[in-house]
Amino acid sequence: MRIESHVTSLSWIPSEAVKGYTKPAFTMGITHYDDPPPDVVGDLEALRAAGGFRFANRLTAWAEFDGDRLVRYGSGGGLIMGSTTVRLGPLGVTFAAFSLPDLRPEPETGDGWVRFTQSAGGRTALPFPRRVSRPPYLRLQSPLVWTTLSLTLHADGRAELSLDGASPFPRHWVYGADERLTLKAGVTDFARWAAQQGPEHTPWGTEDSLVLVTAAETALEREMSSMIMRGGVRPRIRSLKEGEVLMRQGDPGSSLFLLLDGVIGIDVDGRPLPELGPGAILGERAVLEGGRRTATLTALTPIRVAEAPADLIAIEALFRLAEGHHREDLSEVR
Repeated sequence: MRIESHVTSLSWIPSEAVKGYTKPAFTMGITHYDDPPPDVVGDLEALRAAGGFRFANRLTAWAEFDGDRLVRYGSGGGLIMGSTTVRLGPLGVTFAAFSLPDLRPEPETGDGWVRFTQSAGGRTALPFPRRVSRPPYLRLQSPLVWTTLSLTLHADGRAELSLDGASPFPRHWVYGADERLTLKAGVTDFARWAAQQGPEHTPWGTEDSLVLVTAAETALEREMSSMIMRGGVRPRIRSLKEGEVLMRQGDPGSSLFLLLDGVIGIDVDGRPLPELGPGAILGERAVLEGGRRTATLTALTPIRVAEAPADLIAIEALFRLAEGHHREDLSEVR
């Protein structure tokens, strides 16, 4: 029996993700944040040509089994580079990125399965002056960006994917063999990424960087996210430290929250519910059910949220979200 599958990650710069002295370059339009990639990847080359991502990592793999016995196998794919455009008035200059060699260690094998791993990444060619902690205390090269993907093929036809490691910045989304968004990195850390001194703490050095992975939000939440971030009223951006409470059950509330970055824990009547990651819409139940928060939400990592008036979103969309909309296990949340 022959099994084939693939997994793809797209790396992109989300709104409000850049901090410090480099942020004015984004707010002034010299360079730009990225629109979220689509729910379905489709044609990667067309998406790259349209500036739909900064980096992509695609791992393809196949295996042949005789019962549970692994007969032969192979893998392919690799890095697909995007580009960065810098604008000064009406003029624009596009910088191609610099790619690193793909890393594919020997696959792991077992009784009825084989696991493939691939690290792919690089850096933009655009100079990025930044301070580092060792001489000469200043680097002009951009830090490295990468993802490490794994794909496990089973003799019974199953294929399991995972995001095993990634650079702290930018945002990384992972798509399965059906080309649909499946997983995402839960936290971006621009400051830690900008302080990168060299390849030592990357897959091309001595270690990878662990990544906190969360499930993808629903298509409805992505649609609502766009309304909040690109509507007529600019949302208020808030940052909370790990352990801080965003809202308490029973408190009054009339606004919506979009979780921009980080992971948040949910508690209803003392009972913990599944955690949520970037892209989740929070607070709609208070709007629909009398103006009182129905859950306590606590930052499990440092988080950033966008707070916006509930009237930015059509009331029927709020009802659909509150009823679950492919989140049946979270239908009591918020």
